[in-house]
Amino acid sequence: MALVTSTLRQLLGLTIMIVAVALFSVICVFLLPWRTLRIRVCNVFGHIVGRTILAVTGTHLTGHDRATMGTSMPAIYISNHTSPIDIFLGIWLSPLGVCGVAKKEVIWYPFFGQLYLVSGHLRIDRSNRGSAIAALAKTADLVREHGLGIWIWPEGTRSKDGRLRAFKKGFAHLALATGLPVVPVVVSGAHRIWRKNSFLIHPGEVNVKVLPAIDTSRWTLETLDEHVAEVHRIVNEALPEAQRGEELAAAAK
Repeated sequence: MALVTSTLRQLLGLTIMIVAVALFSVICVFLLPWRTLRIRVCNVFGHIVGRTILAVTGTHLTGHDRATMGTSMPAIYISNHTSPIDIFLGIWLSPLGVCGVAKKEVIWYPFFGQLYLVSGHLRIDRSNRGSAIAALAKTADLVREHGLGIWIWPEGTRSKDGRLRAFKKGFAHLALATGLPVVPVVVSGAHRIWRKNSFLIHPGEVNVKVLPAIDTSRWTLETLDEHVAEVHRIVNEALPEAQRGEELAAAAK
């Protein structure tokens, strides 16, 4: 029965995605000369589709404070990543004017990836450190010029067991380049609803905590590792014990 229900949920979600992606892709094509406008249009897509897919998957949200997310704009929003649910949660939570940062392979995700390709949001090549840094620098320029925010999952990939992984430094480099505060968005329980590499969906409760903004105005390149570790500690302590990671140090790159 769980397999049948999961299949029906995914078919319904896929149908919704196909229709919404087709509509918003056409809009984005007409807006190709205006990147920041495309980003905002796709934020609207995220608000509609993100919340709809959460409902389709039976995800019941608790503790979230979405109404106050926009009060910290512009900011760099970071979140832990354990499930496909996080993607829909992130695009729903993101205020208007938030630019997403995803791995370059995102364009191969069915339907969602094709919209991402024309959306104006950033893709980075994680296998090429030089290319990734250059892409982040361009994003910083765009953010400063147009007053945009940024959403990024600093672990770089989904956790298999729900526990927090070490953070990559990309979000910290963006904070240095833009001067924006870092706002941690802590998600717990999503890994139990839709696990990595699993077809089955188990409806349930997901808790979202939006933590106070972290001032980055005094961050320096020399102390970057300390700041990454401190942000990791803050997120780790906000998670339930079952999702806390053991590694608190920054990743090597």
